[in-house]
Amino acid sequence: MSEAEYLTVQEALTAVLAGVSVLSAENVPLLDALGRVLAQDVVAHDSLPPFANSSMDGYALIAADLAEASPQSPATLRVVGDVAAGAVLDVIVERGTAVRIMTGAPVPPGADAVVPVEDTNEAWRNRERPLPEQIQVNRSVKVGDYVRHPGEDIQSGQVILEKGHILRPQEVGVLASLGINQVPVVRRPRVAILATGDELLEIDQPLQAGKIRNSNGYTQAAQVLALGAIPVQLGIAGDTETAVRQKLQAGLEANVDLFISSAGVSVGAYDVVKAVLETEGNVGFWRVRMRPGKPLAYGTYHGIPYLGLPGNPVSAMVSFERFARAAIRKMAGHTQLDRPTLSVTLQNEIHSNGRESYIRAIVTSTRAGYEAIVTGDQGSHIMTSLVKANALLIVPEGVTYVPKGDMLTAWMIDWSETRF
Repeated sequence: MSEAEYLTVQEALTAVLAGVSVLSAENVPLLDALGRVLAQDVVAHDSLPPFANSSMDGYALIAADLAEASPQSPATLRVVGDVAAGAVLDVIVERGTAVRIMTGAPVPPGADAVVPVEDTNEAWRNRERPLPEQIQVNRSVKVGDYVRHPGEDIQSGQVILEKGHILRPQEVGVLASLGINQVPVVRRPRVAILATGDELLEIDQPLQAGKIRNSNGYTQAAQVLALGAIPVQLGIAGDTETAVRQKLQAGLEANVDLFISSAGVSVGAYDVVKAVLETEGNVGFWRVRMRPGKPLAYGTYHGIPYLGLPGNPVSAMVSFERFARAAIRKMAGHTQLDRPTLSVTLQNEIHSNGRESYIRAIVTSTRAGYEAIVTGDQGSHIMTSLVKANALLIVPEGVTYVPKGDMLTAWMIDWSETRF
């Protein structure tokens, strides 16, 4: 199979996304819905505010009584009551009267405006604030001033959040204000993580000759967690079809929605994952014109989508970012599947091999725009190059050299860490 027959990155991504679907819905407690996608519209059963209330500490009154009020000629009103937030005052405001009112308290019947306490002669900074018999107001107000009207924010019966909306803290606050404590959201994908290879040790084991620790299993589990999905760690499978099948069976019994493995998908004598897929599922493709990450298998195992990543740690992580991330986000109900991108000016030259390449880099913001510098050695085993990076620079297919000063697209893997 010549490299020309391998899939492009976009062809491979299209195939992966075609093989996964949005998962079913579940009702979860309000705080558990944070960051998740609504599975159906949410309709308000109350109005917000539910009643007219004051937006200031001050006095509820009739605006017409202050038509001529000014600092030089204040209006004098008789104070007939005091109402705090959470209380209801059984008093009707009539012409020439006022009720002292706290922020959030219900506006009493008859009042059509509120004047802030700062615009009166009350010693409002006095800690005890005894209720005065009368108050002088040194400004006019219009009907409705400093009053939050019923339904001003939300009307009962209104669709407040539509299906597909991502719930952030502000949406959680709105739902809480409406008394909604159970939310219908797309359930979290359950993603099986399998590392393959006789050379692997568990991370708590001492190193042995010829052995390395299973970093990929933890890297991919962390990537799954970072997406709000649920990693199901299957551990390590040795380089035999039987060992791989046993681990995958555990994933089936755990009702996973997606399998992700690392290693075992190339052309080596001990690369057995592809063989297992060919006998108990299918292989849609297993080569991509990408650097790093050329050996990449996609198919199904007993009807469950399966993504086989390369074994080299950087290749595995970058391949996850490019393919698994989009698949998991789609399954979770998201429509924005890609990372944010920036157009950046390259601060050092890049040599590539002609495959679409993802170069680890640091993007910084300058007065001239965004600039990027490569993090050093781009070997597929150099994980510290990813630790230093906040972006992947995309070198298009067919390009083998990019000079300093050229523009590239940066795929921001750590948007919050962009150096400003």
